[in-house]
Amino acid sequence: MLNNKKIAILGVGKGVPEKVLTNSDLEKMVDTSDEWITSRTGIKERRICPDHICCSDLAVEAAEQAMQRSGSAPEDIDMVIVATVTPDYPLPGVAGIVQDRLGLIRAAAFDLKAACSGWVYSAACAFGFIRSGLYKRILVIGVDVLSRIANWHDRSTCVLFGDGCGAAVIGEHEGEYGIIDFDLGADGSGSRYLYIPEGGSRTPLTREGLEAGRNKIFMAGQEVFKFAVKIQSETLSKLFRRNNVAPEEVDLFVPHQANIRIIDSSAKRVGIPMDRVFVNLHKYGNTSGASVPLALCEAWEQGRIKKGDLVAVCGFGAGLTWASGIMKWAY
Repeated sequence: MLNNKKIAILGVGKGVPEKVLTNSDLEKMVDTSDEWITSRTGIKERRICPDHICCSDLAVEAAEQAMQRSGSAPEDIDMVIVATVTPDYPLPGVAGIVQDRLGLIRAAAFDLKAACSGWVYSAACAFGFIRSGLYKRILVIGVDVLSRIANWHDRSTCVLFGDGCGAAVIGEHEGEYGIIDFDLGADGSGSRYLYIPEGGSRTPLTREGLEAGRNKIFMAGQEVFKFAVKIQSETLSKLFRRNNVAPEEVDLFVPHQANIRIIDSSAKRVGIPMDRVFVNLHKYGNTSGASVPLALCEAWEQGRIKKGDLVAVCGFGAGLTWASGIMKWAY
């Protein structure tokens, strides 16, 4: 039976490693400079996990915070969805590990793989599950440890990525505010613009591939840049039209934190001024599936989001995928 109650984000949390890798540190590792990285990306530093910390560790930290802030006990959580491309193991998924460590004995659990769009995709899935009446409260986590799959010899890509996690509890809400709508999409013809060449069932990892770094991220930067600017403005405009929302009504836009030039260009195309765009890219770099929820959490912590605010989110990434959403902030 269709659930007609409001469905909202009830609490948010984050988990980031303590280690900071600055642009100055990278100058000692590859042929680059702080000026080059900052002027082209807007990134000043990123967080890097030590060897003993992995994806599920960050996820548990963020999830505990989101659950506490939402007033959720373990028995309240019906499902765990983890958006990641860097799971602890090839099998099992991260969601089951998180479910066990948090004692969520009632919860179903699965991972979702849509790269940097993954958390928004997962939030849309949670919204659909709750709207269907099947579940009432879902823990949605975006987490990636990209330092483990970055090619630290490729100066064009290694400067972009960092590790982190963001989480949210999404559930039924008695108030007047909540999630309004999502727009999801994909264009698989661009899959080779951002991918890992070896390590899957099509091209298992070889000794030669390992030595050549073909088990690390490859990105066609210019193609991804053009795609990102175009698709962010298109998906948001589509979402606004469908819900009779004018860009000037948006109180805060929380985009995927990939590149400041992409953020600036996309915001201008849509018609949202930069003073209504949240940016924490300079601190964390591109954290893939963690990017949007981590930024959403920090925006709320800093008082940039208040109850009743109209908030837009958008992710894009490997696949190629994209996902956007709009909501009235509920707490």
